[in-house]
Amino acid sequence: MPGFALEPQQREWCEELRALAAERLRPLAEKGEPGRLNRPLVAALGELGLLERLFSSGALDLCLMRESLAHGCTEAETALALQGLGASPVARAGTDAQRARWLPGVREGRLVAGFALSEPGAGSDAAALELRADPDPDQDHGQDQDHDHGQDPDQDGGRAGGWLLSGEKCWISNAPYADFYTVFARTTPDAGARGITAFLVPADRPGLTGSALDMLSPHPIGALAFDRVRVTPDDVIGAPDQGFRVAMDTLNLFRPSVGAFAVGMAQAALDATLAHTATRTAFGGPLKNLQSVAHQVAEMATRTEAARLLVYAAAAAYDRNEPDVPRSSAMAKLFATEAAQYVVDAAVQLHGARALQRGHLLEHLYREVRAPRIYEGATEVQRTIIAKELYAR
Repeated sequence: MPGFALEPQQREWCEELRALAAERLRPLAEKGEPGRLNRPLVAALGELGLLERLFSSGALDLCLMRESLAHGCTEAETALALQGLGASPVARAGTDAQRARWLPGVREGRLVAGFALSEPGAGSDAAALELRADPDPDQDHGQDQDHDHGQDPDQDGGRAGGWLLSGEKCWISNAPYADFYTVFARTTPDAGARGITAFLVPADRPGLTGSALDMLSPHPIGALAFDRVRVTPDDVIGAPDQGFRVAMDTLNLFRPSVGAFAVGMAQAALDATLAHTATRTAFGGPLKNLQSVAHQVAEMATRTEAARLLVYAAAAAYDRNEPDVPRSSAMAKLFATEAAQYVVDAAVQLHGARALQRGHLLEHLYREVRAPRIYEGATEVQRTIIAKELYAR
């Protein structure tokens, strides 16, 4: 991808995705209830092969999908992204049995995944999470087995028999409607990021309950409560006490694509503004003839294109496994989400009162565009990551 220019086939694919989003996925989204899981929409993403591609291609393809879908149907984009966020830890670090049991249904859109990291007191500071994973006294036979083989029970924390999850998660994707969750819990107290384990927890596990949250953006987001939910070593994703690495690996992949989501919304707002200012007359001519309007549109276009290039650069760096992925991912997410907020806000201003009407494209985008500046690491967190990476050099 020299100079981060897309190949002709990539551009053609993006155009196809935009058309699919507008013509096939948008009608399904409109039939759904805002803030609730839309299973027919997820199933359509599976039928179109987009969920399969979500797991079989690289970060650049993920960004192109999210940008293109966001341009025509933000709900379809979000459904694709949340499915990937919840299931990627299983695809990348899960056991063969976990992948065989859950991923075929995810790819087909039959099963829905959720990513359960944030908590009421641990949002941006993911290493501070408090969901407890206490040793399960009813599943301690594995420890005796280790003693019989002369192994040190401390090698696995003395918890070979399993754990009981107790606590809360909040602002969780697809909760409480998902079929399973990637859950991050504290297996070693007072160990910071080094004491977290990732678990695959089916939604029907006894003791797990949830509730929907009414958010500004119409996304399926909810809270989960864990009342001594039993998990076993077979439910561990990766290795015990190594879950923070699983979480960060997932976020490093998805942060540039959050930027791509933002770019898609910015481009939709820019396109609407170009059409509006070219035809809307005021003060004796079309709005585009007013220098203040033309300069505003030029600024919107410049920020959108700059964001797009940062996103593509970060995705390419991830696909090449370059060492500066955390920095480039954070930069892409930071700049693109802030740029999209600016572009959508400016578009609303140039459209005037009509853009504030319920059901208008820009009214919808205005509610959608705010969340990505917080999701998957707030703007302030991205700046911290960037500075830390710069000084580490």
